[in-house]
Amino acid sequence: MLRFVSGQLLRFALLMVAVSMVSFLLVSLSPIDPVQANVGQVAYLNMSEAKRAQLVEYWGTGTPVWERYAHWAGSALQGDLGMSLRYNAPVTQVIAQRFVNSAALMAAAWLLSGILGLLLGVAAAVRRDGWLDRAIKAYSILLASTPTFWLALLLLIVFSVWLGIFPLGFSVPIGVAPGDVTLAQSLHHLVLPALTLSLTGVANIALHTREKAIDVLQSDYVRFARARGMRTVPLLWRHGLRNLALPALTLQFASISEIFGGSVLVEQVFSYPGLGQAAVTAGLGGDAALLVGIALISAALVFAGNLAANLLYPAIDPRMRPHGTRQQSKGRRTEASRV
Repeated sequence: MLRFVSGQLLRFALLMVAVSMVSFLLVSLSPIDPVQANVGQVAYLNMSEAKRAQLVEYWGTGTPVWERYAHWAGSALQGDLGMSLRYNAPVTQVIAQRFVNSAALMAAAWLLSGILGLLLGVAAAVRRDGWLDRAIKAYSILLASTPTFWLALLLLIVFSVWLGIFPLGFSVPIGVAPGDVTLAQSLHHLVLPALTLSLTGVANIALHTREKAIDVLQSDYVRFARARGMRTVPLLWRHGLRNLALPALTLQFASISEIFGGSVLVEQVFSYPGLGQAAVTAGLGGDAALLVGIALISAALVFAGNLAANLLYPAIDPRMRPHGTRQQSKGRRTEASRV
């Protein structure tokens, strides 16, 4: 256990260093001038050269990228991720304010896509080559090839503009103070963005679950159980769920990165104040500190998802427990020696 924990901590540290370095390098290669982007083109043109030089020195945009990175890394080790140029606030404060909205959006979409994908995949396998199977495959292929922002615009037009069921955007009603917002109002603003984000994540899970469920239904132990008169649905629930859960779990936790990437577009379409919208704002303004902070948060989420999947595997399938397997084999050898 100590070796496992130390290995994971080392991997996490190397991942954070690599992500921060690449992010800083990409921002430095961007043609966007942070001073001009944050001050404004009109104000920048009417500004004196001395004032421009003062702003460049204040924001440190004129120093080499590796020198800026070394200064940022030294502060980051002390818990200071720098100041955001676009929001004029500490990066940790900006991320903390917007992480709650993004976490609620991504968690809802993650759960919906996993549950719907598993159910649709099993239903398609049970009704293989039937009309339901063909409809689910067509639905999954169509969604897999549909751009997220286009689907978000379509749902926004239909359910917000035409039908008026959901609000046009934002995470709270317009004109209502954040402290006066009720849970029902927050959920009302969350439903449509979460539904949009979950629909695009259903396709891969449904198609992979379908293939795995077909393999399970064609296995010998399932044929034997069917010969004994057991129905398909109870059979899958009792004997096939663990075999279906492992690949579905892998895809589900691997989809965290896709959901985070899709949330950037969804939050822009719905004007949802989350990390995705802040990442776009930081990218357009050359805000290196905020962009690196958001990149580190996203990398940490993906790492945590993969780690959670690895920890859940032995709980679902006992054969993946190395210590338990050794104990079982040792017990068998002991029993054989006694005989």
